[in-house]
Amino acid sequence: MKPLDQIFATARAEPRHILLPEGHDARIQAAAVQATAQGLARITLLGDPARIAADLGTEAEGISVIDPAHAADLDLLAAECHRLRSPKGVSAEQARTLAADPLVQAALRVRLGLADGTVGGAVATTADTVRAALQFIGRAPGIATVSSFFLMLSCGPETRIKGGMIFADCGLVVAPDAQELAAIARASAASARALLRDTPRVALLSFSTAGSAEHASLTRIREALALVRAAEPELEIDGEIQFDAALDDEIRLRKAPDSRLSGRPNVFVFPDLASGNIGYKIAQRLGGLSAIGPILQGLARPANDLSRGCTPEDVLAAIAVTAVQAGEADLRLRQTAAQESAAQ
Repeated sequence: MKPLDQIFATARAEPRHILLPEGHDARIQAAAVQATAQGLARITLLGDPARIAADLGTEAEGISVIDPAHAADLDLLAAECHRLRSPKGVSAEQARTLAADPLVQAALRVRLGLADGTVGGAVATTADTVRAALQFIGRAPGIATVSSFFLMLSCGPETRIKGGMIFADCGLVVAPDAQELAAIARASAASARALLRDTPRVALLSFSTAGSAEHASLTRIREALALVRAAEPELEIDGEIQFDAALDDEIRLRKAPDSRLSGRPNVFVFPDLASGNIGYKIAQRLGGLSAIGPILQGLARPANDLSRGCTPEDVLAAIAVTAVQAGEADLRLRQTAAQESAAQ
């Protein structure tokens, strides 16, 4: 089964409630219709109900709509917003205005358990989308670094290597230090397990393979590798390693004969945002891979970004990914509760 088909099947098995705060956008509306028709998620659009009803016509069946400025539970949302932001000097009146903003309201609803996840960014900037997620959903317990990845799908007839891969971080952390790079690697491995349903094999990419070069910039990659191996000794991870050595078994055998990678990696961790962003776009534009994302990882509950150039198909894929992430978040919460109960 192709990776995206597997993600759709997982989402369909237990449909989640996903909020789309940019409910007036035609691409968002088209994806909402498709997600509902395919049973991928229960969709709520945020926006003017009359306008959305006119846009969707008979296709509105099964899709909920909330007017964020006149929501029945706006007082509840404003109170939570004020609780979270008052330490930063936000007044109760300012919190109410914030809570009526669609991006903020979607994040607040996810935080309060009124929805399972949110997808935005078709209209809003990445900065605004990520800020709302960080401020109003927040990090998962024990997570210091929220990062992002692109799910790269190599399934076209012209692609030589088939399957799904994770490229990280291509959209959020500009210049990760060793601790942040290790956190990105571990989070991306967990995302590979959840979305690709595969054992993660992680490559920490660089211009050097197994000490073939010496430069100050390589120190943090080597430190990150040591941190990941100390935390997860069973995880298949190697670095620093060049892309060709990571991708090709024969080249890896020559350049890094002692590599712990048992096969082609499915997680590629770039040393910084510049190389990651450039790398995924080269793979997309020249290599013919499909890119879904940026997908955020490390949040308490899922919230994901879209490119402002996205298509309805891109939005649909992001909805499905968010639904799968919501299931993983629920699993983490159950496991944490069980551990806490056992410790008492």
